[in-house]
Amino acid sequence: MMKYKSKLAICAVVAGIALVCGGYFIYQQQTHFNKNIQINGVNVGGLTAKEARAKVAKTKVEKKVYLNGKLFYTAEPKTSEITAKDQAKFEATLKKQATFLPNSEQKNYTIVPADLVGKKDATLQDAVTNKLTAENKTRTAPVDAYAILEGGKVKVQKEVKGDQYDIAALIKELNQKESADKIYLTAKYLRPVKATSQTVKTQEQKLKELVDKKVTYTVQKTNYELTTSDILTTARYQNGKYEFDTQALKNKIVEINQKQATLNKAFNFKTSEGNMISVPDGSYGWAISATKAEKTLTEALTGDKTKIDAKGDIYGTGYDTRGTGYDITDNNGIGNTYVEVSIEKQHLWAYKNGQQVASIDVVTGTQSTHNDTPKGVYYIMYKQTKTTLRGSRADGSAYASPVEYWAPFTLDGCGFHDADWRTNWSNTAYIKEGSLGCVNMKPSEAGNVFNNLEQSEPVVIY
Repeated sequence: MMKYKSKLAICAVVAGIALVCGGYFIYQQQTHFNKNIQINGVNVGGLTAKEARAKVAKTKVEKKVYLNGKLFYTAEPKTSEITAKDQAKFEATLKKQATFLPNSEQKNYTIVPADLVGKKDATLQDAVTNKLTAENKTRTAPVDAYAILEGGKVKVQKEVKGDQYDIAALIKELNQKESADKIYLTAKYLRPVKATSQTVKTQEQKLKELVDKKVTYTVQKTNYELTTSDILTTARYQNGKYEFDTQALKNKIVEINQKQATLNKAFNFKTSEGNMISVPDGSYGWAISATKAEKTLTEALTGDKTKIDAKGDIYGTGYDTRGTGYDITDNNGIGNTYVEVSIEKQHLWAYKNGQQVASIDVVTGTQSTHNDTPKGVYYIMYKQTKTTLRGSRADGSAYASPVEYWAPFTLDGCGFHDADWRTNWSNTAYIKEGSLGCVNMKPSEAGNVFNNLEQSEPVVIY
């Protein structure tokens, strides 16, 4: 009987010990991490939640970014930024990994520090972006499909695939995973716009609207029937706007200017004495600006205009850059209202509507000092009365000469004016005693010439 009681006692003791051990075992499993558990890449096996937080907090984090399973970028180690604010997350992770029996399975949990929630690691993002950008430089960019108008027809160029990374998509994935110490990215590539896309279909439709159009381009009295192909070498429609190559039009404008424009060309001119001469170009004349014509005619194509006058597209040189003489076609572009000056004869003739209104002797620029009045075809820039002409003489001395009438025809100060200070009015005065380039008129005759002059009127000097 005694032996039986002893055995019962022993069993009770063993059971008690087992109970205590079992309780401790359960407590240990519930309060300590399993053997191979990692948090943010730091092994916390056997530690409590508090101990794990302390270990992770003081361990520097070395983030590694993998692309398609291969190491792509390693960041400089830095503090984890784990604080006491994150204790609850460690305790939640402890419960999540807890097992009834000890478990050696390897697991890595990620805890985002409270101070970093909602924030992006700009340094990591910039570094990965820069590396991806550098990689893309050695890769082939995709080529979008597009519609093009060429040779009067619309065709579609198919897309071409490339192997450049889609950096925006990869950075988006990086931001979603950046709290992990090892970030695994799946390569994503830029995709070209396909020929079957709505974008290309829209381009094709917009370009077809330009096909087979015609614009009548009137230059003075000549009409040019310009087709789409005369205006556009190629055309594309991108981002809601047309893009034009107008080399065809530029070539056409050169052709028209050679035929009709007067700017920078010598003029055939019949003098008052009946001689046919060639007068070099000056500032008088007009030409069509290819830039202006491009804007005018492409807007006509896209706006369904069928008639355009070239007058708004001309340009000139000198005082009036809008061009002069566009509306004049007779007398080789000079017309019937003009001023004529013969350097050799030292004589001026003025005509208005074909009628001679003045014929007077003048004195022009001094030949011996190279202050000659320039030969060429110019135009009256403007008219002014009772003004003072100022400048420098050949010896460098300044002058200020009051005049009753002033009508300049060059930007460097040559013009028609009275000269009451002049005493030598001979037809050889200009050789050594001429002006500084102006055309001097006697005060008694200057008023009539001045009053018959018009702004932009041609000035022919030979």
